[in-house]
Amino acid sequence: MSERMAPFHCPYCGEESLEPRDENPGAWFCPDCLRSFSLKFLGVGAPRAASKEVPR
Repeated sequence: MSERMAPFHCPYCGEESLEPRDENPGAWFCPDCLRSFSLKFLGVGAPRAASKEVPR
């Protein structure tokens, strides 16, 4: 398994021509919409303590 999983498309414009940015782990650049974004894997499954608070 590699350290960096590549996203399949840009979350902003949907294009697939993404380039990794070396400044930060998980950072990507989309040359089509000129946006940079980062991805972070948080885990699998439900959170440990579900909040009972109703969102507003």
